[in-house]
Amino acid sequence: MDPESVRFRDRVDAGRRLAALLTRYQNQDAVVYALPRGGVPVAREIADALNCPLDLIIIRKIGHPSNPEYALGAIAEDGLLVVKEEELARLDRDWFAAEKQRQLQEAGRRRQLYLGGKQPLSAAGKIAILVDDGIATGSTMLVAVKKVRREKPAKIVVAVPVSPKDTARRFAKEVDEFVAVSIPETFWGAIGYYYDDFTQVSDEEVMALFQGKERRGQGPWRKR
Repeated sequence: MDPESVRFRDRVDAGRRLAALLTRYQNQDAVVYALPRGGVPVAREIADALNCPLDLIIIRKIGHPSNPEYALGAIAEDGLLVVKEEELARLDRDWFAAEKQRQLQEAGRRRQLYLGGKQPLSAAGKIAILVDDGIATGSTMLVAVKKVRREKPAKIVVAVPVSPKDTARRFAKEVDEFVAVSIPETFWGAIGYYYDDFTQVSDEEVMALFQGKERRGQGPWRKR
């Protein structure tokens, strides 16, 4: 299939198509880690198809105080921090310390909300499959990879429905395996471009997916 023509109906469709590329990990000692919230419906399909557990890696972006959409960096729920040091040097340190703590608290709140505060599944000695609904710059996924690597997994696999070519090339060097359904020659700037339905995933949908409900395309994100 011409990669330029690849589109997904929604995240469930993307997850099923991605799972078909990961069948070699079926019934293996693997854990699928979703980046919430958009990565959860994709990862749920993969975890079900591979018959392996599903967990979250919660990464919080740290936005610039004058432009929150501009990411200074990101922090994982265990405190792992990746920041642009040159930008940080120009900011108030007290503000940054407070913002870092706020994002850590939000990560903890989300784990409690989504999983009832269950401890994260360890990746130690396992095949860690990290999943999102797509990658653009890959900055958030990079933090997730660094977090998982500290647990010494047997293998790190990053799996996404769509990725720009340069980002895919960078991750292919960063992890043991990078898997994507589509790596278009020209990336149109936004992951949502490649989906017919890219409705934002709600907290309630994430909780339902972890409780075993609304699977197999029955969730509200499938509604037209």
